[in-house]
Amino acid sequence: MSDSATTPAPDGSGPAQLPDPARPIAAGYAFTGPALDLGALLWEGVCHPDAQVRVPLPMLNRHGLVAGATGTGKTKTLQLIAEQLSAQGVPVFLADVKGDLSGIARPGQGGDRVSTRAAETGQSWSAEGFPVEFLALGGIGHGIPVRATVTSFGPVLLSKVLGLNRTQEQSLGLIFHYADTKGLELIDLKDLRAVVAFLTSDEGRPELKGIGGLSTATAGVILRSLTAFEAQGMADFFGEPEFDTADLLRLAPDGRGLVSVLELPAVQDKPQLFSTFLMWLLADLFHDLPEAGDADKPKLVFFFDEAHLLFHDASDAFLDAITQTVRLIRSRGVGVFFVTQTPKDVPSDVLGQLGNRVQHALRAFTPDDQKALKATVKTFPDSPYDLEELLTGLGTGEAVITVLSENGAPTPVAATRLRAPESLMGPVDPAELDRAVRDSPLYGRYAQAVDRESAYEKLTAAQAQRPAEAPKAKREKAPAEDPSLVEQVVGSGMFKSLARSVGTQLGREITRSLFGTARRGR
Repeated sequence: MSDSATTPAPDGSGPAQLPDPARPIAAGYAFTGPALDLGALLWEGVCHPDAQVRVPLPMLNRHGLVAGATGTGKTKTLQLIAEQLSAQGVPVFLADVKGDLSGIARPGQGGDRVSTRAAETGQSWSAEGFPVEFLALGGIGHGIPVRATVTSFGPVLLSKVLGLNRTQEQSLGLIFHYADTKGLELIDLKDLRAVVAFLTSDEGRPELKGIGGLSTATAGVILRSLTAFEAQGMADFFGEPEFDTADLLRLAPDGRGLVSVLELPAVQDKPQLFSTFLMWLLADLFHDLPEAGDADKPKLVFFFDEAHLLFHDASDAFLDAITQTVRLIRSRGVGVFFVTQTPKDVPSDVLGQLGNRVQHALRAFTPDDQKALKATVKTFPDSPYDLEELLTGLGTGEAVITVLSENGAPTPVAATRLRAPESLMGPVDPAELDRAVRDSPLYGRYAQAVDRESAYEKLTAAQAQRPAEAPKAKREKAPAEDPSLVEQVVGSGMFKSLARSVGTQLGREITRSLFGTARRGR
């Protein structure tokens, strides 16, 4: 930027020259390729619309963090970024915990505040809605039902949802291993409960010795946890038809990226459940997407809201799996943005992989707040700003930003006044949401739950046959060792139908990921 670079003064009285210390910062965001426009540079309280703060589109798969205290504008930042990604043909996934993001489907409403913000940031604002698919966990709330089979969800994520300890998690893994190798397909929770109940019964207890010495006491704990989980109304989240995460990668007919909004207000009182389900979606994407290498733009940008819930009370193995998934999914063309209050909510191994940072204001009312503030400042590159003072003085819709430049190097830290979203900044009417859901091309595929024959039905049918076979067994000479119930089930003719079951591989173990999630046939 030349020495004569100027910008309007905040009072409108005339131009304000970009100060010398701010020029290297502005130069750090002068990208030549496609980029998202986040806002205008702030220096000493003055907004400079000629100094645009941007993030290169190809760098969006290098992950990021959107952080800040409640009420500082994080949701509007997500909306702003999602709009521009969609406009450039990149699909987006958003978790809408409070119900504020559904308005992205409708054009925004202008007014004095929007006009002022647009003038301050050099934005040519126009009202515009974007193509949106509304989703809902288990169909609870307004959205296309998102379900997972228990087999696909896997033992690691399910253990976190059930609140199991490390030993119990390992035991649940053995139960899944047993079901996988025996072809006992776990579609919903009653299938898993049936397998656990069988393994703790007189007929099934010998099977425990063959799968690593699973104790009946631990199996009992798992069974009680499942029963309590179902009693809380959680069964709807597991079953078929299972959501295909490839549906998150679609484009609208006009070439814009589809914005998939997972509506969570109806389940916001179940944070462990929805945060773990988000991880399942991400892990499933990682399984299915091929290596993409460096691309002009991401295949998908995934915003992981309320990220601190995922990491809370997580085991070391769970954190290692998150770290490795985040590290590797970039090569599949997926960018992940964690959304939370402070960077300290994210483990350092994960935080170190987040190349793009949007830090809204922090509060410093308590000693813990002060400690979090100092820790946050240390995560930023050296800067001419006094970041401790700046981060506590930012207004709503302002943030401290650093991103990866086109050559992959961090940009200078830039205090930024963010642009205004062009879509509606607020929720749409629930009746309108329901109409959008019914009109979706996905409605016919996912709306109606299906309960087909699986482990529960197979074990129940085998148990019903057993008394009729018992008298004949008494008349014959007893063999050296009676086959167990599951061995009888596996050998029965009706069990062979499992070979045709989607997602199950009879007679060999299902391939599982770092999280124990299962690869499914597409």
